Amino acid sequence: MTSNVVYVLNGPNLNLLGTREPEIYGSDTLDDIAGMLEDRGREFGLEIDMRQSNHEGHLIDWLHEAQAEGAKAVLLNAGGYTHTSIALLDAIKAIRTPVIEVHLSDPAKREPFRHLSYIGMGAVQTIAGHGANSYIIALEAVARL
Repeated sequence: MTSNVVYVLNGPNLNLLGTREPEIYGSDTLDDIAGMLEDRGREFGLEIDMRQSNHEGHLIDWLHEAQAEGAKAVLLNAGGYTHTSIALLDAIKAIRTPVIEVHLSDPAKREPFRHLSYIGMGAVQTIAGHGANSYIIALEAVARL
């Protein structure tokens, strides 16, 4: 059974949004983004479950939980784990819940090591380069699922 809950999972250092390299990531905090998602989610009848962890295992556990709880989808901004975590890729591939990869900046326009995305290899879609609005665009994609 699929619910109307959308898990929004955020990886390492995203707790520092608003102060961390605002020229790259913008000035919105994670709380600002959560508020925008909750407002937009209500328009679609979706409930937002926003989480952040600097620990890879938490993100994996939450992906498993999203599946077990019948979440409609997961928006995943894995931060630096995007480019390093085969374990997150395996977790995405192990669940039936659709995962949309989200990035504030566009990794393809940044340092070469950011061009590889293990998350993108398992995600149904990637939204990147629109600042905080990347999350809103991804949520709109979920509403169309």
